[in-house]
Amino acid sequence: MKLWEKGFEAHHKIEKFTIGNDRELDLKLAKFDVLGNIAHVKMLEKSGYLTEGELKLILDAFKKILGDIENECFFIEDEFEDIHSKIEFEITRLVGDAAKKIHTGRSRNDQVLVDLHLYLKSEIIEIKELLRKLFDTLIELADRHKKVLMPGYTHYQVAMPSSFGLWFSAYAESMIDDVILLNAVYEISDQNPLGSAAGYGSSFDIDRHFTTELLGFKTLRYNVVAAQMSRGKLENMMAFAISSIASTLSRFAMDIVLYNSQNFKFISFPKELTTGSSIMPHKQNPDVFELIRANCNKLQTMPIEISMVTNNLPSGYHRDFQILKQLLMNNVDSIKENLSMAEFMIGHIEIKQDILSNPIYKNIYSVEEVNKLVNRGYSFRDAYREVAGKIANNTFIPDSEINHKHQGSIGNLCLKQIIKKMEVNF
Repeated sequence: MKLWEKGFEAHHKIEKFTIGNDRELDLKLAKFDVLGNIAHVKMLEKSGYLTEGELKLILDAFKKILGDIENECFFIEDEFEDIHSKIEFEITRLVGDAAKKIHTGRSRNDQVLVDLHLYLKSEIIEIKELLRKLFDTLIELADRHKKVLMPGYTHYQVAMPSSFGLWFSAYAESMIDDVILLNAVYEISDQNPLGSAAGYGSSFDIDRHFTTELLGFKTLRYNVVAAQMSRGKLENMMAFAISSIASTLSRFAMDIVLYNSQNFKFISFPKELTTGSSIMPHKQNPDVFELIRANCNKLQTMPIEISMVTNNLPSGYHRDFQILKQLLMNNVDSIKENLSMAEFMIGHIEIKQDILSNPIYKNIYSVEEVNKLVNRGYSFRDAYREVAGKIANNTFIPDSEINHKHQGSIGNLCLKQIIKKMEVNF
């Protein structure tokens, strides 16, 4: 069944090419399509296009279909083009002729838009929950290991003393930026496009404010052309948010892989969370974080991929947008999986103590010595040169006492303030 059937069958090669794997992907949209349908038929009854009796029959049928979806016994067979045609067929089978009225005042185009808006709102909430769980774990680790020092690096060279508290909480605070971007995408998706039809409205006297309220949207996307133009733009905004999270995770994974190596030995994981080599018996590889790094680097290409599909399209609907569905849904699933795995792994991280006692980190205290001389009356430049001379002559004797008190430093992580910032934006 196809919603655009006119009494002839499309060639099977055309059908296969144009439908692609939409049936499989549309199962993720099934619940949202039913919710959109329910709001639409309630509006039709309110506007006089359905009787009260017809509405009751249709709503009972939708309730049954929604139950099948929630119980995972709802399928889209090959004879159906997509979720929309399958649901309309089921409603017609259950209700009869009254179901033939449900497409009044809308197009498949705005059905897809409503489904995608509702889907993204739901997925953003899930992704934020996963981010918050990872954030909470990082904050807990930062607090637990706040006094354990580690080297800080610039240019891959030993730079200044850092701490595991500083390292963990740095990634925690960075994730707040990712939440802020997700919130922006949520605001964009929280606009009701239903009633825009094919992008040019309808001559039917429909009530778009009513469906906006029923579907829980914050506002209406008023201009019907603007509603259709959100297709592609909405996916691209979500791509940037996913890319931001992926960038944070990828960098964190790189740190983990580096610090877990024998040359660093800052951290380790239980052997059952690592993998081995087929010929080297000693190997315990951090494969999970290598895959997180690779997956998240791949996710950062998503905005480019979407832009290459959509950046030269004029206003209105185009079948090109169908390509975006798989890209969007697969990457939403991927970022959720990678967030979940990262949180699971770092919950088992093992931290090495007394790292800076190794003589190779002797010069890491040079800045501390410069600052002490400044506090004793030296100009910064003279103090810098004196310490540099001692290092060059191999006469520098480090003082490992560190006294950093300013906000966000080793001795003042501001964890409570970081937690509050997350709460404000969450």
